Amino acid sequence: MSVIVVDIEADGPIPADYSMISFGAVIVDKKLDKTFYGQLKPISENWLPDALKVSGHSREETITFNEPTLVMTEFKQWIKENSYGRPLFYSDNNGFDWQFINWYFIHFLGENPFGYTSTNIGSLYKGMVSDVYQNFKHLRKTTHTHHPVDDAIGNAEALLTMQNKLGLKLGI
Repeated sequence: MSVIVVDIEADGPIPADYSMISFGAVIVDKKLDKTFYGQLKPISENWLPDALKVSGHSREETITFNEPTLVMTEFKQWIKENSYGRPLFYSDNNGFDWQFINWYFIHFLGENPFGYTSTNIGSLYKGMVSDVYQNFKHLRKTTHTHHPVDDAIGNAEALLTMQNKLGLKLGI
C-alpha cells in the first residue's frame, strides 16, 4: 500500500457551497520526489476573501484554473502511476482536506481511488506520544507556506520522522 499525503487550499469551509482552489500530494518514500499539483476552477459563486487569501490567489486568478473534472482525472491517473496497492490518504487536517478530495472525486469522477478512509497525522502523533496536547508540526523540515505541495512534503517529512525515530510502521 502507498501512503500519500495530501494538502488542499479552498475558498471556503465546505465543498459544493465553496471550491477547492488547489491541492498537492506526495508519495511517502525516502525521496519524496513524486508529487502532484492541481489548480481547480471554482465550482461556486460563493467564496470567502479570508479563506481565498490563504491560498495566495485572487478570485480573478482562480477562474482561469483548469476544470475540476480534468484535474481530478489527472490526479487519479497520477495515483495509479505512482502508487502500488491501495493508496492511503494521510493529511494534517483530514477533516478538512478529506472532505474536499472525496467530494470532488465522487462528484466529478463517480469514485474515489482512496476509498472512504483517511488518516489524520496529528491524531496519529498524539497517540504515538500518548499526549493529546502534543503537536507533530515540529517534525516538518519544509517550511509551511500554504502552497499545498510544500505543505504535503512537510507533513510527509514528519511521517518519515515518526517512522525513523518513533517506530511508526508505514510499510515503506
